[in-house]
Amino acid sequence: MTAQSDVAYHARQHGRWHWSEIAFWVIVLACGFVFPSRYLIMTEVVRLALFALSLDLILGYAGIVSLGHAAFFGVGAYCAGLLSVHGVINEPVLALIVAGLAAMVLGFATSFLVIRGVDLTRLMVTLGIALLLEALAERFSNITGGTDGLQGIEMQPLVGLFEFDMFGKTGFFYSLAVLFLLFLLARRIVHSPFGLSLRAIKNNPLRAAAIGIPVNKRLIAIYTIAAFYAGIAGALFTQTTQLASLDVFAFERSADLMLMLVIGGTGYLYGGLLGAAVFKLLQVAFSTITPQYWGFWIGLVLVVIVMVGRHRIHAAALFVPNLILKQIGGRKAVVALTDNEAP
Repeated sequence: MTAQSDVAYHARQHGRWHWSEIAFWVIVLACGFVFPSRYLIMTEVVRLALFALSLDLILGYAGIVSLGHAAFFGVGAYCAGLLSVHGVINEPVLALIVAGLAAMVLGFATSFLVIRGVDLTRLMVTLGIALLLEALAERFSNITGGTDGLQGIEMQPLVGLFEFDMFGKTGFFYSLAVLFLLFLLARRIVHSPFGLSLRAIKNNPLRAAAIGIPVNKRLIAIYTIAAFYAGIAGALFTQTTQLASLDVFAFERSADLMLMLVIGGTGYLYGGLLGAAVFKLLQVAFSTITPQYWGFWIGLVLVVIVMVGRHRIHAAALFVPNLILKQIGGRKAVVALTDNEAP
């Protein structure tokens, strides 16, 4: 078997769906029917999951560290809001795509600045872009609404049939459908030769360039794609909450995104999804117990994860399922979602 065919075989093997992945999405869909009173918070988790997925594409696969990913989230949010307020595009799905493309254009334009530096420089550049956009949004308050936010956002029925209700049912299933479709696209990307080249660049950019991989072009491409994903997440935020304010550009939004990936892990797509869910659940639980100090407890959880190790926590969580399968089916172990990760 040649090296090229071996790589192709390896990519096909890791690109196949495992039963644990199917079970994951079935459980997520079932939550919409099992917890009908929790549509609003579940919609927020789905939006955060898509936002975290966008950062994982550049951080987990290309090694691009960003503290200003909220810039693209904010552009998508305001674009969707302005399209609705001025009646330019009344169809939510079409407006969603346009908002994502607007963030994509910004991502492409700023990617040339990002690829010029290394980790610390990239951190400062990405953070500076987000702060600059926040300042511009505040400066042109006649367009953005300034600190009061964008007023008069009213969403038309989805595909002309489904109204956005106050309970969030339509918003949840709409957001979940968008997340699933974009996840399929991301999964296809990371298991393609393009995705494998990104891993090579992350591991050793000099060696990747030496074997003929166009490093800068690959980084620009994935950064642009990630901006599109973040813009879609921002547009979903505006469409499901009918709100767009300066907070969409806030540094805290980008920082929370990094925390989600610390919790869930990077480089296997599901890390962002799981991290967003765990982060939001912890935030709700701790803010209910101690409203003033919930940040302290989340920080403590992060310290425990770093000190103990995510793999040990993961193994402990799977100990009981493994034991049950050994007793019932003779299976050796439960295959986790992370097993689908390409080495």
